[in-house]
Amino acid sequence: MQFELSKALMDDILFSMEDQNQEFLVDTLEGVIINKEDIDKKLMGQGDRFISLPVWDSSDGYRLMERFAAGFRNPIVREGLTGALNQGKGVFRAFKNILSVHPESERLWFTFKEREMKKSILKWYNALREEWGLDRIGIEPEETDDLVLEDFQFRKGGPDDLRPATELHQHCLEDYRDYAEKNGLYTLEASIEEPVPTWMFPGDFSLVAETGQGDFAAYISSICRGSALYITALEVKPEYRGLGLGETLLSRLVTRLDPQAISTVLVDIPGASEGFSRVLLRENFKPYVYRYSLKLSREPACPASRT
Repeated sequence: MQFELSKALMDDILFSMEDQNQEFLVDTLEGVIINKEDIDKKLMGQGDRFISLPVWDSSDGYRLMERFAAGFRNPIVREGLTGALNQGKGVFRAFKNILSVHPESERLWFTFKEREMKKSILKWYNALREEWGLDRIGIEPEETDDLVLEDFQFRKGGPDDLRPATELHQHCLEDYRDYAEKNGLYTLEASIEEPVPTWMFPGDFSLVAETGQGDFAAYISSICRGSALYITALEVKPEYRGLGLGETLLSRLVTRLDPQAISTVLVDIPGASEGFSRVLLRENFKPYVYRYSLKLSREPACPASRT
């Protein structure tokens, strides 16, 4: 029997699929979900009035968690989730515990899980529509990043933000030096004259991102040199990386600039952050200069041979 998959019915199906202790069916006549135990035996004989829900068990849930953890961009959260999945017993509880201390990541998980489960429901429903001789339908994907960024506030940076910005900058410098040392990357010596001004905060123009609880999460700072704006820093706390904060800060800074006063925006990308170039390209930045380095050995030179 044909029925319409309304948003309300889809939500009810999704909720019922996660209940592993009871069996639910779709009452196609009423367009509702009903517990199989509550159905009168006489009604059960009414042809195809009652349809089983899409199959969903604990193994499906585990595979979904694996996919989420493997594709998560924040390395701190990703390692924690992967460790939880590999611990053997209590996997589901451990997974939830890791996310509970990272509210923004937890929201990403709920959004991801709901989206993927709705895909399963839609696949199930389209299979029914094919049996009915009807065309397949689709659903509009949700903008996950926008949902997560609703948890953050963005404002102009000021002197009161100097301490947390400085602490974050020092942390990022230490991370970069460790990464560069492990991967043989080049780091500028203090004696080398930089074509781009060095770090400062708040500079001429800066923005700060903070959580709904008022915690400092990320910032971008810049200074003007004539008609050029140099972005001197764009840094995000480790626990908030992978949520789109850096790209949002960059986009908001650019849209606030006066094109009559600023003609060019310049930013250097360290070797360890080369992946951010994709964000810059999306924001219509173009490569300005490529910097290559050759790190010379400081081993003592061989003594000159005597004649």
